[in-house]
Amino acid sequence: MFIVPIHNIDSISNLNSIEKKSLQQSERSNPFQDIYQNAIQNVKTTDANLNEELYKLSTGQSDDLHNIAIASTKATLSVQMLVQLRNKAMDAYNEVMRMGL
Repeated sequence: MFIVPIHNIDSISNLNSIEKKSLQQSERSNPFQDIYQNAIQNVKTTDANLNEELYKLSTGQSDDLHNIAIASTKATLSVQMLVQLRNKAMDAYNEVMRMGL
């Protein structure tokens, strides 16, 4: 059986420095901004994949129509998701603005 030794309790000054570090880290990242940037990047990526598949089909490099259908559906869904995110953000903003009245 191993006995864990008792450690000193951190002083309040150490706790304040830990709190400041966590505040600095939280200031660097904005979760809402990250969500929208990821959604926009997803739209760009899926659109580029669709264009690449269409280019391959039009130049005769590929005859897989199912890849185009899949890429088209992914692109459509990513745009729809971005639009819904925008709609939800606008609804939340309007709801907050109505609270002041």
